[in-house]
Amino acid sequence: MIQMCWLPDKFGISRKVRNKIEEDYELYLEGLPNDLPGFVIDRYGFDISGSYSSQRIKIVFGKASGQLSMTEEQVRRDGEDGLGFVVLKTVIAQDSKGKRTMEEWAVPYSRMLPEKIRGKSGKLGWTITWKGRGWSGTFEQYLDLMQKTLKISRKSNMLIVPSCIFHLPDADEKWKIEEYQYTLEKFLEVWRQTNPQTPIILEKSFSPTLAGSERADKKETIIYWLANITKIIKSRIGKIELGIKVMNAGFEDEFQVEMLKTLSVAKPSPDFIVYGNRLFDPDRTFDGVRGVAYGGPDLSTRNLRVLSSVCRLQYLNQFPDLPPINATGDIHSGRMALEYILRGVTSCQMHTFFQLPVSEYPMRFGTRTVRALHGLIFSPADGLIAGMQYCKERWGSLLDSEKLSITQISALHKKEEFSKEVLDVIKEN
Repeated sequence: MIQMCWLPDKFGISRKVRNKIEEDYELYLEGLPNDLPGFVIDRYGFDISGSYSSQRIKIVFGKASGQLSMTEEQVRRDGEDGLGFVVLKTVIAQDSKGKRTMEEWAVPYSRMLPEKIRGKSGKLGWTITWKGRGWSGTFEQYLDLMQKTLKISRKSNMLIVPSCIFHLPDADEKWKIEEYQYTLEKFLEVWRQTNPQTPIILEKSFSPTLAGSERADKKETIIYWLANITKIIKSRIGKIELGIKVMNAGFEDEFQVEMLKTLSVAKPSPDFIVYGNRLFDPDRTFDGVRGVAYGGPDLSTRNLRVLSSVCRLQYLNQFPDLPPINATGDIHSGRMALEYILRGVTSCQMHTFFQLPVSEYPMRFGTRTVRALHGLIFSPADGLIAGMQYCKERWGSLLDSEKLSITQISALHKKEEFSKEVLDVIKEN
């Protein structure tokens, strides 16, 4: 059986380092260091920068597309608070006449509800429930947001990434190429105003609500989309770093593995993958709408299980190399982030963890972003520093240098000695 958790319930690290972490945890309850990544390098020797596609980001954590990345002010605050990247709310592609084939995904949200949720394992977590889907404003308003936030990006050294849902054909349909062409041209036009020398970076999103629609009720249709979507987009635009945000389809784990393999061998393959979008409950009702996307422990359990299966197959030389992976799904601690990173992930995007009631964060002051970063980095029990120290003490002999980095940890799964330790490569339930 593949081990689900590759990290122990408690980080058994040296008392001296634990004391430092506990001291800093208490010291920064009222405000983070001005240069958080620099502080962690100087005090602990840990590089907590990550990468999003080919781009280096100053800290491994960023904000996923959603209601928290819809305004210029939201993005400005996140830049000031020190996030590595922000993915803008997902817009729906359109043609030059304003027609959107995926119009039903442009639904405004009415309210968001943070809820505790218990997974099948019995673990408690959080999910955010809302009625909306993609960007409900005009396309011109989205381009204006993109332009303003790209300027913020230059000042704050925080990567900004637009996100888009494009037309996906049914079995008897053709691709609506005119929607791809117009939308991509407008994206590129805005991008070049701020970044004339660099490729545009874009997330193509497969909405979690897609999993509950008739469009995605056949495996062969989904595979057809994944096999062709990168070619469709890259043939319409020049320099682009394209990421595919993969949904959790309503099928078994083996199909999720097949989805990832399809993207990996596609010609061309995407430049990066975001894995994996929220689960979907077709029977739950919220605000009069039947069918709700949700997160929490079941989401991280499934995502880690699928990525573990991929690691196992790669160890057996039965799976191709994946493009760089940006993780999403129930990332509520440095420990959970490291579980993803140990499976080859190079950055983590979150949404729910930035929306909890303020009483759920130990930090006494600051925005939810600052409070979240405090726990993610400094928690003595589940923080990133404590987890990286455990990795250093446990697998130090496999590391390439004394200064430990997120990049080194994400590469551990490729080392045979590590794979033998964490995977049972003889059989799998």
